[in-house]
Amino acid sequence: MDLILWRHAEAEDGEPDMARALTAKGQKQARRMAEWLTAQLPESCKILVSPATRTIQTAEALQRRYKVVPELAPGASPFEILRVANWPQGKEPVLIVGHQPTLGMVAALLLSGQPQYWNIKKANAWWISQREPQDPEGLHLRAVMAPDLVLK
Repeated sequence: MDLILWRHAEAEDGEPDMARALTAKGQKQARRMAEWLTAQLPESCKILVSPATRTIQTAEALQRRYKVVPELAPGASPFEILRVANWPQGKEPVLIVGHQPTLGMVAALLLSGQPQYWNIKKANAWWISQREPQDPEGLHLRAVMAPDLVLK
């Protein structure tokens, strides 16, 4: 299974937290990462998005169908993210558009075995693959991508 963790792009400060929108810079970041993801993601990829405005706006840059999942809201546990993604039993790739610190904790849990506070920067994507659900030897970090690395 492939699990892609995409942190939302730069958002405005303010309250309420769930209504924070992307800044102009964040919109550009989302578009650039969407270009790269579009070239990489198979058509069968499920896209699951937090209900926060900033994550929805980030996902919309892909111009693909997505599902808003309340369990992906800020403060979700890394175990809840994996449950929603059906990791590692799922057959199709899953892209999660979510938040820190949860996405970093998911990456740490999968790659080190413990939910540590790893930082995934705004608009970055981490792609983790595991070929067989019960084979920890087959788990690997396939890619880490930042919007400023996407070639124009």
